[in-house]
Amino acid sequence: MSEINKENQNQNFSIDDFDHEDDLWTDQAENNDENLPDLELPLSENEMNSEIISSNENSKQEEDISQDIYLEELKKESKTEKLTMEESEIKNADIEQKIVASEVKAEIIKANKEENSANQEQSIDEIEQIKRQLIQQQEEISNNINLLVKERLEELENKKQNLEITIEKLERRKERINREMKSSFAGISQDLAIRVQGFKDYLVGSLQDLAAAAEQLELSPPPTQTWENESPPVTPENERGKNSNPQFVEKSFKEETRIIRRLLDQYRTKPDYYGPPWQLRRTFEPIHAERVSDWFFSQGGRGALSSMGSRLQNILIASAIISILYQLYSDRTRVLILADTPEKLGEWRRGLQDCLGISRSDFGPSRGIVLFETPEALVQKGDRIVAQEDLPLVIMDLDDDRVSLSLLKFPLWLAFAPQKMVQSQDYYY
Repeated sequence: MSEINKENQNQNFSIDDFDHEDDLWTDQAENNDENLPDLELPLSENEMNSEIISSNENSKQEEDISQDIYLEELKKESKTEKLTMEESEIKNADIEQKIVASEVKAEIIKANKEENSANQEQSIDEIEQIKRQLIQQQEEISNNINLLVKERLEELENKKQNLEITIEKLERRKERINREMKSSFAGISQDLAIRVQGFKDYLVGSLQDLAAAAEQLELSPPPTQTWENESPPVTPENERGKNSNPQFVEKSFKEETRIIRRLLDQYRTKPDYYGPPWQLRRTFEPIHAERVSDWFFSQGGRGALSSMGSRLQNILIASAIISILYQLYSDRTRVLILADTPEKLGEWRRGLQDCLGISRSDFGPSRGIVLFETPEALVQKGDRIVAQEDLPLVIMDLDDDRVSLSLLKFPLWLAFAPQKMVQSQDYYY
């Protein structure tokens, strides 16, 4: 800006100097006239005057022309200078506008930066606040969960303690009731009733066996007493051949007794988990072997056994008995199972399949095992099996302690008595 002002001042100075152009030219002309030498020409005065006048006029014309030219040049120069000054002013204005725009832009950028920084700080504060809130909520949730878990654990501990206390009370009550039953008249009478009922069942079974043996005897008129024809005496071996029903308690059936004991020892000491069908495939404990041996040798294959407390354990004992009978009598053995609910029959079917390795095809009216819900249908089926000279085994799993006596006429039957027997004064025959 200072350089441009200096140039403008110089130009103004030069223009002011040229305002006195007429004075300069006139002074210069006078000086020239004075400097000219005095020439002595042989001219007349008129000629001399004319020539002087003409020369003065020519010189004035030349001076006018030169002054016009110079003025035109000065005008041109002043115009150019004016144009340059306007252009410089325009440029200065543009520069000033650019400077102002840049300053405004810088201020806008600065304001934006300050606003962005303020927004960032605000957003950071909001994020930190949200983070603190989330941490606080998480702590509250964890505390609530810990409280809930602690309360639930305390409730479970209290329930466990209450159950243990009630179990102890029930066990003590059971022991007290057992002691009272053993020492009181009611307990002794119930025990006697159970024994009398068992002896009664044994007598009924023995009478039925005796009646069946009598029916199989061929009675003929006694032969005449002659010396030539004497009838041979009847031996126990002949009676054994005629009687087809199994009698495991008789002394003459030593071979069957030996086979039964051998199979029981095999099931107990050397279980075969992948044996052929109709052979026991499960672990056989001594208590199971004792129950099976008692049923074969003490009850003669006809009697009730105390329940093991679980239907699966009862099924295991029945499976051992079925396996032994299949070893002795093969396909002649037909198993008839009586239960009062379909659920029990389903458990018996699955348990026998698992213990004996048999399939669903071994269950049916014309094959190995038949399932019944009513005693009447079982009795009819048992009669047909006996008529076919096969050996039916009746297994009873009933909640009621009353049993139809028509089921006790078959040569082999097994019932599982519940552990807690309720005294009953009436019997169902």
